[in-house]
Amino acid sequence: MTAPALTVRDSATMLRRNLRRAVRYPSLTLIVAAVPIVFLLLFVFVLGGTLGAGLGGPSGGRAEYVAYVIPGILLLAIAGGAQGTAIGVAMDMTEGIIARFRTMSISRTAVLTGHVVGAVVQTMVGLAVVLAVALLVGFRPDASLVEWLAATGVLVLVAVALSWLSVAMGLATKTVEAASNLPMPLALLPFFGSGFVPVESMPAGLRWFAEHQPFTPLIETLRGLLTGTAIGSSAVLSVVWCAAIAGAGYLWARRNYERRPAR
Repeated sequence: MTAPALTVRDSATMLRRNLRRAVRYPSLTLIVAAVPIVFLLLFVFVLGGTLGAGLGGPSGGRAEYVAYVIPGILLLAIAGGAQGTAIGVAMDMTEGIIARFRTMSISRTAVLTGHVVGAVVQTMVGLAVVLAVALLVGFRPDASLVEWLAATGVLVLVAVALSWLSVAMGLATKTVEAASNLPMPLALLPFFGSGFVPVESMPAGLRWFAEHQPFTPLIETLRGLLTGTAIGSSAVLSVVWCAAIAGAGYLWARRNYERRPAR
């Protein structure tokens, strides 16, 4: 069997391990969905009437705001899932299982890939739950089948990118507690972008940050695909940002995995 084939086989084995752990401990998957759902209900039913009226759409109010906020909520769910991924990696590093893997004839890349693919699957399950709740509270997308597929592709790209980054974060920390805190700033980026209010309404300095951080083009791309707003250059920027984050996360994770001794 060739080296690439062995890597794929080992990655599939590591993926099964991580999926079994996700089934055994479903709380991490529930967290991926629970926190965004709480924010969704809060912003739609408590603040949606006022914020929606300020959007200037044809209907305004809560119905207008539901369509506006869903892309940000979906990305918030993905960012929140990064915390669980970092925790899982840190647990493997501190409990000694990685040391055992290093003594076995297993591709080192496969150990990391198993975490990433498992995290993506877990995140997509959480996103399905969030989207179901969004439909229940009044979200009515007008996307075609192709646009739904494109939106799903964007969500998968974001999940892959943030999963590699969170794996690297889990490897970089020395304790599980630290791993649970390091990815938390990722969950703030949708709030400091166009996820919940238009960037035009922000002060100059914050507006500049919102326009140049990675989550804003991702949100605008999803919003355009799901609700028909203009996308412009956001799609290209989204792919570039995802590739850059995934590449940086992969290299950082490989470096930490090779250099850090497992306890």
